[in-house]
Amino acid sequence: MDSWTLHWLEASGDLAGFRADLAGEFAAAFQTLSRLLPPPRLDILIQVLPGETIPEMGIVGRAYRSSMFSMTLDPANPNFLASLRNGTLHRQIIHEVHHCLRMAGPGYGWTLGEALVSEGLAGQFVRHLLGSTAELWESAVNREDLLRTPTDRQALDATYYDRSAWFFGTGVHPRWLGYTLGYQMVEQWLAGAGDIDAATWINVPASLIIDSAVEAGLVLQKT
Repeated sequence: MDSWTLHWLEASGDLAGFRADLAGEFAAAFQTLSRLLPPPRLDILIQVLPGETIPEMGIVGRAYRSSMFSMTLDPANPNFLASLRNGTLHRQIIHEVHHCLRMAGPGYGWTLGEALVSEGLAGQFVRHLLGSTAELWESAVNREDLLRTPTDRQALDATYYDRSAWFFGTGVHPRWLGYTLGYQMVEQWLAGAGDIDAATWINVPASLIIDSAVEAGLVLQKT
């Protein structure tokens, strides 16, 4: 794991009791990624911020740029230990690494549609590498409801959008709608794409996936 440097930020909380387990999960994720492509050089910030994680997991990741992401932990959260030991952390590491890889290529994206695609690709990338099922936020709305009320293509082209409303349910949308819709959009595209190589997993243009979602009825293209 020479190309990944773990930076332990412990001014806001001590991680001494978890360091070995955490380092082991990062090493395992490195090996998982290595089966498909050479892992990129990364700085990884590991920090404790009580109350600042996804409540259902006690962890949350965030990619900042192509060479750095953070993993925030809340050991006081009752779900933290399970996330550390049942593969949840492993999956979240892979998810954030995909964001970094895409940031090094076409970028995370500036429009809502590009953000949906980037999140969906990261989720499906995890599924591809680990054979895992959709996370809670990737299955928050069933496909039938997504098809019943398709998202307008014009909304996906917006560069100014309420991310919190789309992804975290702070507005009129259900919680995690953006993650679920993005996951379904990429799944729809994958169904017709066949076997794809590592470069395509990272660099596929968002427009191809959005067009596939339009054809499937997940996105409404007004004429």
